[in-house]
Order: sequence, then structure tokens, then C-alpha cells
Amino acid sequence: MTVTMPNSLDLNGRPQDTRIVVAMSGGVDSSVTAALLKSEGYDVVGITLQLYDHGVATHRKGACCAGQDIHDARNVAERIGIPHYVLDYEDRFRESVIDNFAASYVSGETPVPCIECNRTVKFRDLLKTARELGAAALATGHYVASRRMADGSRALFCAADSDRDQSYFLFATTREQLDYLRFPLGDMTKPQARELARRFDLAVADKHDSQDICFVPTGRYTDIIGRLRPNAIEPGDIVDLEGRVIGRHRGIVHFTVGQRRGLGIASSAPLYVVRLDAESRRVVVGPREALRMDRIVLRDVNWIGDGALDRAIGEGLEIFVRVRSTRAPQPAWLRAAGRGYEVELVAGEEAVSPGQACAFYDAASGQARVLGGGFIQSATAKNATPGAMWPLVEAMRG
Repeated sequence: MTVTMPNSLDLNGRPQDTRIVVAMSGGVDSSVTAALLKSEGYDVVGITLQLYDHGVATHRKGACCAGQDIHDARNVAERIGIPHYVLDYEDRFRESVIDNFAASYVSGETPVPCIECNRTVKFRDLLKTARELGAAALATGHYVASRRMADGSRALFCAADSDRDQSYFLFATTREQLDYLRFPLGDMTKPQARELARRFDLAVADKHDSQDICFVPTGRYTDIIGRLRPNAIEPGDIVDLEGRVIGRHRGIVHFTVGQRRGLGIASSAPLYVVRLDAESRRVVVGPREALRMDRIVLRDVNWIGDGALDRAIGEGLEIFVRVRSTRAPQPAWLRAAGRGYEVELVAGEEAVSPGQACAFYDAASGQARVLGGGFIQSATAKNATPGAMWPLVEAMRG
């Protein structure tokens, strides 16, 4: 009997008999992913998504998904000798990402569109296309790792390069998606990836990383919101924690929880945005200590840890959570609450904003396992006074 050994992607079969679709954004990471798999003998097909009418973003430094990126991805595919296709996903991107982005901001949230793009356009729609092309897997240039567990399922882990780790943006990846996805750069550092790009003689080896939201070519997200929701940006009051009016604003979409600059208020002590009330169009400000939250209510929770979520939680599960992509995971307890779930932060966190993600981990550092996460619906402080028991930070979805 012939035993087929798994290849480098942990798939059964010889590389030359294994088709892999690579999501090529035109950047160095996805380009290296495609070149690396091609060099290992895989049947690689590159796909680049046209996600929006890039217009003035075409030549704007720091903007991803622009026309130049499509051109770069096509050149890389030609250089390494693989077929390359550009798919028009503008309609689905607008419906799944841009429209939700605008609605979230108008409701007083601070959304993370990259998460929505990953879990819908890329890992739902593109994954389906990859299957239709007969691919055994969809590979991306994300800095995360996935590994096969003892029961045969795959788990998600932080990248070896902690400075580049993108696990926060992938918390919503499902078990079924993980089984099909591969992340060849998960155990590499960024300098190693760039060195591989030079070794493969790729023109994008020294290309700058994208930093901005791809569909905000001017860098001002309020331009997008104003165009999509022209009647939603209305002026209102800026109030202190007791509700006293201390100023006026041009629209809550211009603010985010934790913001200090640009408030337009003269004060003897620094003031920060601690709450956005979309219903009353109020921006609530207060001292820095008012930003510290201890309890977070979550929505749309995704669990990719072992077993069923409710069984894993029991009376409370000790985990580590990240409430902003730039912050380190902090110790917390995950509990069932009513018909949903909540997180109790052991040491509290500042500027916990509705709309942001709360990603779960099994450790505070290293290549911790990603256990899932949810979107922040509201947050409160333990020491809230009886007159201030309403959430200092609350999502105001209709």
C-alpha cells in the first residue's frame, strides 16, 4: 500500500499535483507567498481583487488595493510564471465592507473594516472561488500561523514576528475556513520575507507596506461617510460626565473613544472622549481615568478554541484579550451573560471602543493560540457611581 505523505502545506499529494490559489494584493508579502509556493513546485494561481473604484488612490503612497497594486501583482505573476486573474468584487466589497463601515461610524462606533473584509470578501467569497477553481487551499500573505491539532483540525496562532502579527484582524475566521486556508509567512519575520523577495528578483521587494484603509483615498474617512450618508453627519453638544454642555461639535463621526486632540474645548485639565451617543448626538468627555473600563459586552462572538464555546467557558474561562490591534493581550475572564457573552478585564483597559474587536488568546505573548473573539458592543467600569451606571461607552445600533 502506498502511503502519501503531507507536503509542505500539510496537504496530501505532491506539490505539482496540488493547485493553490494565492490572494495577491500587489504587496511584498503576498508576492513572496506566491513565489515561494511556485518554487516548491505547486500549481499556483494568482488572484487579485478589484475592490473599489480606486480613482485618486492609484498613485497614493500608503494606500492598498489601488490600481498600481493590481499592476504590481500582474508583473509578479508574469515574473514567476503563474496564471493571474483580476476579479471584480466591487459590489460585494461595497455591500459587505464600505456600507457597514459608514453605518458603524454613524451609530457611534469605531469599526475595523479589515476584519469585515477578511471574514466576508476574502475568506467567504474568494475562498468559494478558489474551491470552484479546483484548488486544494487558499494561501495568503498574512502574518499568522495555522497548525494541525491532534484531532486533525487546524488552529490559528500568532505570527513569529510579533511586530507584524495580524491575528487580531483574523479572529472571525471560522474552523471551516481554517481547514482550507494556509499562511506560509506565519513563521517568518518581515526582513526574511523581503530577503526572499530579492532572491526571487521581485520588483516589489522594497515596496512600502499599505497603512491606510484602502477605500479612503484621501485619508479622511469622514469623506466616505459624508458621501454615503450625507444626512447623518449632524452637529450636537459636547458634554461632561454630568451632562453639562461645554461645547458643540460638527458630527460624532469626527470623534472616537479615547480621542484627546481636536475637541475644540478650552480646559484646565486634559479631556478625552469617553462616550459617543448617536441617538442624542452627544460627545461625552471626561478625564483620562474615566476611560478605564473593566467589563465588555460582546456581539457576534466567534469561537475557534477546543470544543463548544459554552462548555469551554463553564463558570468562567481565563483567557487573554486584545481590544486594539496595537495593544498587547491582557488577562481577562470570559463568561456567558444572558443570551450573549462578556469579558471581565483583570486590570482594566483604557479607551475600549464599540465596533472594535476583542480577540481571544491562550497566552499573553509568543505564538499564542487564537481562540476567537467578538465585536465590542459596550463597556462599563466597576466603580461607576449609581448616577453613572449607564455605560460610559455604548454602541448605539438601531
